[in-house]
Amino acid sequence: MAKRLTEKQKGEMTQGFKDGKTIEVLSAEFNCTRTTTIRNLKINLGEASYEELKKSNKKLIKKNILEDSEKKKEVNSLKNEEGYKEGDVQEHKKSFQIANEKDFYPDSSFLEITPLNFEIDNAPRKEFSSVPISDIDFPQIVYMIVDKKIELEVKLLKDFPEWDFLPTDDLNRKSIEIYFDLKVAKRFCNKEQKVLKVPNSNVFKIAAPFLISKGITRIVSSGSLIAL
Repeated sequence: MAKRLTEKQKGEMTQGFKDGKTIEVLSAEFNCTRTTTIRNLKINLGEASYEELKKSNKKLIKKNILEDSEKKKEVNSLKNEEGYKEGDVQEHKKSFQIANEKDFYPDSSFLEITPLNFEIDNAPRKEFSSVPISDIDFPQIVYMIVDKKIELEVKLLKDFPEWDFLPTDDLNRKSIEIYFDLKVAKRFCNKEQKVLKVPNSNVFKIAAPFLISKGITRIVSSGSLIAL
């Protein structure tokens, strides 16, 4: 099962990518697959920004590799200089290694946890899967997919493969989906539908009682499940 990241973790992951961390480092840091890391970065940054930062990070890594090579040459040359002690060379190497590791790898520690020997009731999972709408800070502008009559596309949660681990009662909940990125919304829009721009995302908090009266109790967005 894919690891579910919190909104805070997604933000930290995005910032780490902006700071030059690689996909592999971020995947290890947040204990998730490479595919999950890329998907969340594309959602948070947008396709264009993701590709631009990816190229920029590759250039940074290449630059650091070249600097690494130059510093190694510098260490080797120091060994040949008269009056320079072996201890000084080792100290120089140690300083460089510490600086280099901070550039590429996050601080981490490993703690082994003894496996539990009893079964866990999974019924309360829904309480941890959904986030109250009052705790969500939507972007100013969001997008929805509607049919030609401007009617909302209502789905059951079981129609979303990424949420198939939820209890059966939750899977039968009615939901609507919103998108933070126009390009992503268009990608999921078919010929019988169109993308609707919502210029003020606060409308969902205002309209929550109305949506609930229609049986709609969840909003799906950017890998998050929002409870009305």
